[in-house]
Amino acid sequence: MSSPKPSQGPHLAPALEPMIFSQNPLNRAGHERNNPDWLTEQAHRPEALFVPVWHLNPLILPALQPTQGRDVGWLPRSAMGPELAQWPVVFLGINRRNKPLFAVDVSSLADPEHQGPFANMGQFEDIRGLAAGEDMSAGDLAILAQARALIDWHARHPFCAQCGGETIAADAGYKRICLQCQAEHFPRTDPVVIMLAIDGDRCLLGRQAGWPATMYSALAGFIEPGETLEEAVAREMVEEAGIRVSEVRYVGCQPWPFPASLMIGCVATAETTEIINDAQELEDARWISREEARAALAGTGEISAPPPMAIAHHLLRYFVDME
Repeated sequence: MSSPKPSQGPHLAPALEPMIFSQNPLNRAGHERNNPDWLTEQAHRPEALFVPVWHLNPLILPALQPTQGRDVGWLPRSAMGPELAQWPVVFLGINRRNKPLFAVDVSSLADPEHQGPFANMGQFEDIRGLAAGEDMSAGDLAILAQARALIDWHARHPFCAQCGGETIAADAGYKRICLQCQAEHFPRTDPVVIMLAIDGDRCLLGRQAGWPATMYSALAGFIEPGETLEEAVAREMVEEAGIRVSEVRYVGCQPWPFPASLMIGCVATAETTEIINDAQELEDARWISREEARAALAGTGEISAPPPMAIAHHLLRYFVDME
């Protein structure tokens, strides 16, 4: 397969708007968080706030008024109870009011909504549902995405990939160190390309077998070792739909903490148009017109678009707005 041609041409719409789970407002204090004394001081400040996270679901408080959105369950240290010293804690950052924020993994509790220090405070909710509900701020969702990804990474890496020894958290939760061989391990983010092939006023969409019956979306796949973003787009297009592309263009990205991906949105010019569908990857793939895409986004078409919380929705809107 030949390499994709370099990007050229001014005919595209403006880049994507910031995505859900991005726009994190915190100062992550990367230059300070490897200082244990500084970290201890921050955790014991009267202004310090902690959000309990149970099986990757953060505590969410009920709305004060029916028309108001819900709030993240930020709690003072005194509300966390004596178990705080036993639970895994990660530092998230300093907010604009100079308050240090932490996430606490309370998954060892059996029923925290009804028993223990958080009983009857609120509900532990999945952040995908929170994003779909559209009643939380972009900044709060981004902070919760950060918390979820970090806590999930710690839960998955109790042992060293190099020697199998036990690892412990360090640098405020942004590193793990092996107690046996001293190897250092860092949180990972897996890059994923998600893309539309474009042929004039048509774009290519596909669907997987487990999706709702009318749902179609952009094609996607993980970037492999030794591969550029452009090469990954070209390879995935050939592997999943048999379409060869050129002029790969980056248009935006989205953190996707399920568990730890970065969705890199692209468009590319189709050099071939005959679909050769890989049944292992997709149940179906089809070309749709700009009008069909517009109807899908509006909910009036024969096919349905991904929800606004997904970057695929915004890629499709990007295509609709192209000149």
